[in-house]
Amino acid sequence: MKDKQKHYDLTVLIEKDEDGFYIGTVPALKSCYTQAKTLEELYPRIKEVISLCLEKQQPELLKFVGVQQIQVAA
Repeated sequence: MKDKQKHYDLTVLIEKDEDGFYIGTVPALKSCYTQAKTLEELYPRIKEVISLCLEKQQPELLKFVGVQQIQVAA
């Protein structure tokens, strides 16, 4: 019997913080993020956290358009 799993193509935003850690965030899933010291460590962690988030919620259907950095005065 085949397991009927849904498959999702999700966008992951990856940033590097001031301490050198990579932070992966999935905008389509609320509170879905993780961090790691290297990208090699980040990829399996983000897949794991996505799986955990999908157990509790369905992703929002978002279409990736682009990334823009905007400078503002604070």
